[in-house]
Amino acid sequence: MPSRTPRPPPKKRHALSRVVDLLPLDDDLLRERHGAPRHGVDRQLAWSLAFVAGAINAGGFLAVQTYTSHVTGPISRAADELALGRVTPALAALGMVACFLAGAFASGVLVHAGRALRLRSRYALALAIEALLLLVFGAFGASLQQHRELVLPATVVLLCFLMGMHNAIVTHISSAVVRTTHMTGIVTDIGIGLANLAFRPRNAHEVDDAARRRARLKLHALILASFFVGGIAGALGFKHVGYAMTFVLAFFLVLLAVRPIWLDIRLRSRHARRRRASAANGPRRAA
Repeated sequence: MPSRTPRPPPKKRHALSRVVDLLPLDDDLLRERHGAPRHGVDRQLAWSLAFVAGAINAGGFLAVQTYTSHVTGPISRAADELALGRVTPALAALGMVACFLAGAFASGVLVHAGRALRLRSRYALALAIEALLLLVFGAFGASLQQHRELVLPATVVLLCFLMGMHNAIVTHISSAVVRTTHMTGIVTDIGIGLANLAFRPRNAHEVDDAARRRARLKLHALILASFFVGGIAGALGFKHVGYAMTFVLAFFLVLLAVRPIWLDIRLRSRHARRRRASAANGPRRAA
């Protein structure tokens, strides 16, 4: 009986499978890790939400001439303005920080409320609300040129709230492993990771530790690249398409959120039918 020699998979298929693995299609994408390693899911979560964050940040800059994905700049600006005796600009900068904080707080409230209601789609609901707020931003932007003095402050408030909410959502899901709206810590982690590569492990424990560090380095590099590519896509989109770009980003978030929400609807509907059936059978048995 002739021996069968296994054929190695073609390189194109292997490359395609790696690309598919990065697509945000995993069932566990919008679920908490609970201590279990989820390297593949973290990569999907990292690039998809970092891409959206970069696009919103860059597009928002074209709309309001300020970046809203982090609070380092506004806090520094508030300190500078107060030192120069300009109270109104300082309060405006602190207002941006407060709106970012409010977005993170709102995300936390949604997560805890969904947990209390035993919703599997609590993160998906937060993403769906974020998509709705993106559409509101698009509506604001459409009237920004005609009523700039009135609409500009509301647009800045909305963008800061969106970014705070966005960062908090992914922080909750990944247990603070993935951050997608500010790149300072990511670049710092990449620098530390590159330095670690310069030293060879000396024992089995260090070999395992080096493997984990390489995995984190790849994850952080993916986040940085996705944020950058998202920024380019957002800037080009808002430049050539205008505020209709918000529909594209909102649609992408809805695609991520729709499956967990639909699963919750099906489970709740099935549970309600079972309760109605048991309630109907109860009186019959008593009779």
